[in-house]
Amino acid sequence: MCDLCEHPEMTMDDTLDHVRERLTRERFVVQSVLGSATEAEFTYSIGLTGSGLPELIVMGVRPVQAGRLVRMWGDYLLDESLVLPGEALTCGPYVMEAVEVARPEDHLRLAVAVYGEQVRALQLAWCDSAGRWPWQSGHRARRAGQPLLGERAPAFCDEHRPDRLDVPPHL
Repeated sequence: MCDLCEHPEMTMDDTLDHVRERLTRERFVVQSVLGSATEAEFTYSIGLTGSGLPELIVMGVRPVQAGRLVRMWGDYLLDESLVLPGEALTCGPYVMEAVEVARPEDHLRLAVAVYGEQVRALQLAWCDSAGRWPWQSGHRARRAGQPLLGERAPAFCDEHRPDRLDVPPHL
């Protein structure tokens, strides 16, 4: 979770020093921000930018599960392949679509504090158990929902659509 929430005596500079120190040992860090009845909780990566990749964010999923998704897809980006906006991703019960985040500085504050304006991000938007996406009416999400942080990519025809990425259901 958030170091500032768990350790109120820490300053923002202390938190940034802690994140930077962790980045010397880890490929990237996963950060969760708790939500409320009106604001969705979210989890994001810090450190993929250092490898020239977009950071990842998951909205409206419990932190432990969202952290697993961010960690798994972050490792995928670092080890396997780039994920493009509009690509469909599956893992266990989740079917997701990568959506380019319009304003990373609004949610990925620690990543932006570490890397500055060069931070780009992809939201891993997920469909609910009935197959409805957050841009469709009737989508069901926890508490404050799953806000979209950017515009969906143009639809791909079958001939030009990026391949669907399937990962073993080990979550």
